This record gives sequence, structure tokens and C-alpha cells, in this order.
Amino acid sequence: MTPGRPVPPPLAKPLPAIATEENTSGTEVSTADTRLAAAYGATASDSGLVPLTIARRAPKEDDVEIAVEFCGLCHSDVHATRGEWGSQSYPLVPGHEIVGRVSRVGSAVDDFAPGELVGVGCMVDSCRECDSCLDGLEQYCENGMTGTYGAKDARNGDAITQGGYSTSIVVDRRYVLRVPESLDPAAAAPLLCAGVTTFSPLRHFEVEEGDVVGVIGLGGLGHMAVKLAKAMGAEVKVFTTSESKFAAARELGADDVILSRDEAAMEAANRSIDVIIDTVAAPHDLNPYFRTLRLDGALFQLGLPSEAMPPVNPGALIRRRIAYAGSLIGGIAETQEMLDFCAEHGVVSDVEVVRADQLNEAYDRMVAGDVKYRFVLDASTLGSPSERADV
Repeated sequence: MTPGRPVPPPLAKPLPAIATEENTSGTEVSTADTRLAAAYGATASDSGLVPLTIARRAPKEDDVEIAVEFCGLCHSDVHATRGEWGSQSYPLVPGHEIVGRVSRVGSAVDDFAPGELVGVGCMVDSCRECDSCLDGLEQYCENGMTGTYGAKDARNGDAITQGGYSTSIVVDRRYVLRVPESLDPAAAAPLLCAGVTTFSPLRHFEVEEGDVVGVIGLGGLGHMAVKLAKAMGAEVKVFTTSESKFAAARELGADDVILSRDEAAMEAANRSIDVIIDTVAAPHDLNPYFRTLRLDGALFQLGLPSEAMPPVNPGALIRRRIAYAGSLIGGIAETQEMLDFCAEHGVVSDVEVVRADQLNEAYDRMVAGDVKYRFVLDASTLGSPSERADV
């Protein structure tokens, strides 16, 4: 059930416009309707996050301009800004779990209005023509989706996209989500990545009341998998390598917690689970988990280890017709379904809100696993943009 659309609050304060400037050929360029935004980003792989000013394009006819209120911190932001996933274009402003208020809309936009609470997730465009896009699976765009940051924006002169650690963003309306007003906007921000990443495989496997869901790992993704599976009516079993996570798992709603390094506990779980959501991003042996699956069970890999995983025993799959699958975020329609489902069932992320000047500390704590369970940036602490853009 989709909640009704609330009366929008007063329009957010306007953002400052950029003064007219010259382009590289010395020609004066009119940028009076383009806006400057305060941001935090990396200027090099070893720079850490520093204050920046970025230029946001004036909304085109199908664009929505958003005054950012909160942006979740994802571990992929750390990898990207530190150059751990290959070379990047710097300066780079990360952030793809964005919640804010509409501040302006383009002339052809009639489905969003100033003041509405909206969100932006991991992508801001795709080809819109391939079979995946036409099926509402834009995340699997056969020509490559356009990421919210660090990607070439083909519809806007191949400009490098800059993300949500900023006071504003401009996005095509097709990639903007409605955030139900009943959700806490800070706690809803991680739903745009962690939430839909775990929701999508649960929906794909059609999890419902009576099913048993296993969750490997209890971090940002894992805690969302527990909450969403419980909201779908499933019995949830959490696998962990640490006894210190037992109480936390039960607080989140887990029905059972299994110490994965305890052979007897793993043997007792044999053939007891329908689907497993694996959120661990470090190399680990999957074969013991396959043995806990029932006939026609499935294990969905969501964590992406940086090193090779131990080999999978095909016999474990064959003997019970088990599926080993991967899953990537979710399409726009599915992300909206997830937000509405969360509003209906009161599901949000457990978050710790941080100021802009705490971002580097938050990154270090994320790497150390010292967060319960997601950090969220309060965009009001970014300050004001300078007179000229760095990006």
C-alpha cells in the first residue's frame, strides 16, 4: 500500500547563483541560473575529505533540483574516494543515499513539486532503451548506468557526476524517489542503498510469511536484511563469527543467532533455511552455508570482497538444486516500492548522524567496523559555498 502524498512544507531557502564567467576559450558564459553548492569531497586518493564548492547545473525541462538534508555514508564511498577501486576523477564528491526537499523543477516536470521530500540513490541515469531499462531494471543497464558520483554524465556533456555530500543536487525526474513523510529523513537515507540492496533479492525470491531467511553479517546491509525479512513475515536466522553480536541481532528482531565457527551449531542448522542474504565483503568459505539451505534454496551474494573467495563445491549446489546468485541495488520502481513498504511497516536504518567535520573520523570508524549501523551526514553542517566552484 502506497501512503498518500502529504501537503508539502514551505519551500527550502534558495541556493546561491554562480556569477557570469568565461569559459576556456575566453568567451563569456551565462551561468546566472546555475547554482553553487557547499560540499565535502576528496581532491586526491590520500587527501581525505575536505570542504569544496561545486557547480550544479540549472534544471533542464525534466530535472528536479533538491536541497539536500541528509546523505548516508556507504563503505563504497570510502573505496571510491581513496582510489581503492581504481583511478578516479578528482575532485570527487561522494554520496548516493540522498534525502532532501525539492527546491526547483524543470518546465516539463509535473510529478514533483517544490517542498516535497524526495530521495536519490545510486544512479542518476541509464540508457533508457535496453531491455533491462525497459523492464525497470535500470541498475543492470546494458550500456552502463550513470552512477550518482564519479561517472560520466552522457546527457550533460560527459561532466563527472558529484554526489550527495553537498547542499544540493540536480537529477532527472525519472531517477528521483518520493520519500514518505512518515519516515525519519535521516534514518531513511540509507534505505536508498543498503535498504534496496537487501530488499531486492528478498523480493526476487518472493519471501513471505513462513519462509526462513538467513543473514550472514550484521553491518549496514545485514541489519537492514534482518529488519526487512522480519517485516515480510519471515523467520530470521543471523550467522555471525562473533558472540558479541548475539544480543544486537536479537534486538533487531532475529529469531535465532548461529555462531558460524561453531561446527555443532552449523550442523544443527542443516537444511533449515530457504534463502540466505550474504552481506560480508571479506573472503569467506560459502560451503558451510550451502549445507544450511533446503531443497531449492538460494544464497544471494551482496558483499563484494576485494580478494578471491574460497572455491565453491558444485556438489553442494547440485544435491539440493541450490542457486548461488548475486544482486545489485534495485531499479527505480523497486526502490520506490521499498520506500513505501518501509513506511507501511515502520522500517528504517539504525543511524548515527555526523557533522561534515566528522566525516574523516566516520570513514576510519567505518573501516574499523565501529558503527551501529550506518553513518548519515547532516547536510546543514556543510556551511556555505565560496564564490567560485572547485568542481
